[in-house]
Formats: sequence, C-alpha cells, structure tokens
Amino acid sequence: MKELATRFIGKDCVIYAFDNGHQYTGVIKEVTDGAILVEKEGKQEAINLDFVIRIREYPIGKNGKKKSVILD
Repeated sequence: MKELATRFIGKDCVIYAFDNGHQYTGVIKEVTDGAILVEKEGKQEAINLDFVIRIREYPIGKNGKKKSVILD
C-alpha cells in the first residue's frame, strides 16, 4: 500500500479507512512506512496506513469544481 500511496503525493484525495467506515479528505503530503500525512485547510493529520482500504483522487465535476457529494 505504501508504494501505491506515494503515487498520490501532492494530490487532493479521499482516503477510506475501516475504522467505522471513516473517510479522510485532503492533500497527501508524505507517505512513510506506517502512516500517511494529509493536509486539509492548513492543518495536518496522520493516518495509520494499516487501516487504509482505498485511496482515490477527489472527484471533479464537468465544470471543473469539486463534487459536493461523493456516492460510493
């Protein structure tokens, strides 16, 4: 997962974790052996890489803006 997560560095992403189905959003700044560092609104958050199920770029609509609702 670490090698795949490094492909998303610098991109605005949605990170899905299996701790109560929680979703994290923000720009991935750094990926280490055990965590992903995500920045959102100037604040940083570390997410345990062992709990990450899925990472995807934040969806963008036809007009080039972020979608307000993500249905998966």
